[in-house]
Amino acid sequence: MEWEIREERFKEERIPALGNRFLVGNGYLGVRGTLEEYTKTQLAAVNLAGIFDQVGDGWREPLNAPNGFYTWLKVDGIIYRLPGEEPEEHCMELDYRHGIFSRKTVWKTERGMITLKTERFASLDQVHLCCMRYCVSADFHGEIEIFTGIDGDVWDIHGPHYGRFEIEFPDRGSRMTAVTHGEDQSVTVLERFRTDFPCEIRERSFDKKAGHQIAFVSDGCSRYTLEKAVVVFTSRDEQWDMLRGEMILRQFERLGYEGLKQMQIQCWENLWKYSEVRIEGDEEAMASLNYSIYHLLSIAPREGKSLSIPARGLSGQTYKGAVFWDTEMFMLDFFLFTDPPAARKLVKYRIDTLEGALQKAESYGWKGAFYAWESQEGGRDACTDYNVTDVFTGRPVRTYFRDKQVHISAAAAYGILRYVELTGDDSVLEEGGLRAVTECARFYDSLLLKYLDRDEYEIHDVIGPDEYHERVNNNGYTNRMAKYVLESAADLLERYPYLAQKLPYDAGTLTERFRDGAVHLKLPVPDEEGILEQFDGYGKLEDASLDEVRGRLLHEKEYWGGANGVASHTKIIKQADVVTWLSLFPEDYSRDIQKKNWEYYEPRTEHGSSLSSCMYAMLACRCGMAEKAYPFFLKSAKADLTDGGKEWAGLVYIGGTHPAAEGGAYMTAVEGFGGLRFGKNGPEVKPCLPKGWESLQFYVCWHGERYLIKIEKEKWEIGKV
Repeated sequence: MEWEIREERFKEERIPALGNRFLVGNGYLGVRGTLEEYTKTQLAAVNLAGIFDQVGDGWREPLNAPNGFYTWLKVDGIIYRLPGEEPEEHCMELDYRHGIFSRKTVWKTERGMITLKTERFASLDQVHLCCMRYCVSADFHGEIEIFTGIDGDVWDIHGPHYGRFEIEFPDRGSRMTAVTHGEDQSVTVLERFRTDFPCEIRERSFDKKAGHQIAFVSDGCSRYTLEKAVVVFTSRDEQWDMLRGEMILRQFERLGYEGLKQMQIQCWENLWKYSEVRIEGDEEAMASLNYSIYHLLSIAPREGKSLSIPARGLSGQTYKGAVFWDTEMFMLDFFLFTDPPAARKLVKYRIDTLEGALQKAESYGWKGAFYAWESQEGGRDACTDYNVTDVFTGRPVRTYFRDKQVHISAAAAYGILRYVELTGDDSVLEEGGLRAVTECARFYDSLLLKYLDRDEYEIHDVIGPDEYHERVNNNGYTNRMAKYVLESAADLLERYPYLAQKLPYDAGTLTERFRDGAVHLKLPVPDEEGILEQFDGYGKLEDASLDEVRGRLLHEKEYWGGANGVASHTKIIKQADVVTWLSLFPEDYSRDIQKKNWEYYEPRTEHGSSLSSCMYAMLACRCGMAEKAYPFFLKSAKADLTDGGKEWAGLVYIGGTHPAAEGGAYMTAVEGFGGLRFGKNGPEVKPCLPKGWESLQFYVCWHGERYLIKIEKEKWEIGKV
């Protein structure tokens, strides 16, 4: 299998999409797959994890660091850069086995050919470090200048964030500290370079850019190489000081680009040893799936406290760099199976942000923990009341994601509980996990409503996973997840009495309330055709086809949901809802019921979210329909390899990478096609391989042990390693 993706030609309109596709990252930062000469106009960005700023009334969003890769080329007085001078040849490549991005661009001039080759990576070994190699050659004698430095005029969606810059020029390098005028955060970028050829070097500073002009004359046959190290620190970093940055730069001076590259390769090989999934008989599926895994590995937090994975990874400021339910419900399993310490970090994020969830619940008059729909540091909810803009009037539209998507708290509890279940590590419960799950249960207990003449509880006025239908009653997925949290919290309180005693409530009373709520909480039951109604009244909505509803659009960027969206009064849904419920809790109903609901809801699903396809794939596998599951699996695995994804919600840009889809592709491969389950003695499988798959092989962790699972059509093998 090849571990590279390539783009062979230059097309300016593809720059934004390729910036996502060719991203390199290490969990601390993500470097978009843009060229070295690009600026904010081409959406060049070094996106940082966990540090935010707000300018005026704009949305609060993560910071992009000043771009330390900024470099451009001038030959005989003419600047050669893209877009600009049309290239004779151009190719971009990502080695996603090792997280290395490269490009080759050739320009034809009146005097001959100019060739530029570059390579760069974000270090896994030192997450504050990025490295670049920049090679120029010309088949003629020419006066060449290379400008390399730091570009502080960065791309912001709701900026500009930086109001003050401090610039210094240490030996063969630059230092820029950018300070935000919104929240007084600071980001420091240091860059140092070395050359292998005689040249004239002078300092330059202009337009929020600082660096060095490197001038020389080409001899017509040599290649001229510049190596560069970029170090990034922020005011959020613990134990941050300039000395630490200088120590990292000294490592670059000692080992050079090639030495650090070899360390990068070894770090990635260590990750792939247990993360790689092998599929014999379908190279496209194997390559696409492992590319998805690459993105998950690139954005997993490895340093710092209270960090998780944002909905768009580290590809930009879309969705305000916030953490959604995506992490627990679509990405966590990958880390639980391959890297439990990373999974623990993701789970701890929810425990660490409990205070914010308690405050949010209290602000709405509820008890317990109502987690942020768009969570930033400390559990701060970045979600606004107006998340969509009307394409016709240009006015913001009131949405209810922040206050009505109450299933977010169930996702937080689910992550904690699943971590304990699969790792056997219950220390997270002592570190606040039991309190967090209990507070989530208290939240759902406070939402329960009861009619005097009915022996059941209901939950009203919510939004389920299907966001096209707002403020509905008794959404099946929401109620089922609430039931799960209530049952699980009651179990924990009984199983860990010494921890329960530390809670500021009477554990016995809580346990009784939670059990009662779980038993009597209303869930939809199959009708005579076996269909589960997504929410009260769904069955009475217009049963228009997907094509009919799409045909009612008056604008390509029109929002389908909300009060007046084209889908809101029909049965067309945004994404898997009932199907997600059945994928998570297949024990609730027979395979026949599961299949009937799959067949009912899939034609009525627009798949307007990248989270949707994998859940249809998962349930199809559980129903023994591998061939129907396969295209949904491949769509998830190729979410960032193909064009055509949804990049707008009304007039709001929502482009970027899709880590939840990538996590969902992994889940489909190992839990769907592989049929992975966990019994009392460890992993078990019940495979459902699609046609053409001769074998499936992967590693999985369970209770501190690692297993290698090999599956063929008629047999399988599970062994400890």
